[in-house]
Amino acid sequence: METIIKPLLAYNRIWDFYQTLGILSDLDPSSEFTIYNLSKYTLPTNYQSPLFRANYFSFVFAKDAWGTCKADNHRFEIMPGTVYFNNPEHLKQFKIEEAKDLYLLSVSESFLKENVHSDIFEEFPFLLSEIVPPRLFDPQEFSEFEELYLQIEKAYLSQSLYRNKIIGHLVVALLIKIKENFWNDYNPPFGGNRASAIVRQFKVVIEQHYRDLTNGVNDRVHRLNEYADILSLHPNYLNTVIKAGTGKTVGNWIAEKTIIEAKAMLKNSAIPVKEISCRLGFAEVQHFSSYFKKHTKVTPVLYRQSA
Repeated sequence: METIIKPLLAYNRIWDFYQTLGILSDLDPSSEFTIYNLSKYTLPTNYQSPLFRANYFSFVFAKDAWGTCKADNHRFEIMPGTVYFNNPEHLKQFKIEEAKDLYLLSVSESFLKENVHSDIFEEFPFLLSEIVPPRLFDPQEFSEFEELYLQIEKAYLSQSLYRNKIIGHLVVALLIKIKENFWNDYNPPFGGNRASAIVRQFKVVIEQHYRDLTNGVNDRVHRLNEYADILSLHPNYLNTVIKAGTGKTVGNWIAEKTIIEAKAMLKNSAIPVKEISCRLGFAEVQHFSSYFKKHTKVTPVLYRQSA
């Protein structure tokens, strides 16, 4: 099995990734959704990316392109008719040998929860899965994906005040198409080792816990010890496995999920800020506001008022 080599970069923002590619154009550094036709940009011949770990989802549509992609220690071929999606946290690297028609869609969890569905992972569980190999489609099958991602690109390039919501609805259709073709008969060949299973279980548990918090079913925020108890593991071991497998500690995961769920509730509900803070485990709304501003640069009230 081929081993991915260093160096390792962490792309916490989609902008960071495109900065490495040299494809920034008018991309906002805070953008949580992009779709680009990489064929329109000049990349070096046989371009190979550095080894990286991304904090967002990526969808690759190779209508007429050749190359390879790696996820952890798994290597996949990309050729005309390939559709491939990969989830955050895995170690990734790709090589583009030729790109005559190659689209890349990148989206954060926060965007999905705010503009697609707050329970996105319940409806589309493959987004929490481990590595899923790409699939090769014939031209007729691929055209069904192409119709969707071209509509998404059109919405993305528009100036509509409802651009993100339009994109969200189109992404639902795309995810349903992926679910139909990838997930219904998915038998993971990369079940991995014990560590992979722990990471997979942890993702499911933390997602369910935050769903319970935001729905008011639970009013106590889990910390490292609680997650370790649920998974019947020592806290230090759990933290080590999660950090090694995802590049983030359990504490990092908790902080990110808290902000993601807060943003989703602020944008998609009329729940008072005080109640949101309570649901997410903050004893004082002032503490929640300070915490939210520290991570987003704006207060909860201003975030709710923003477009």
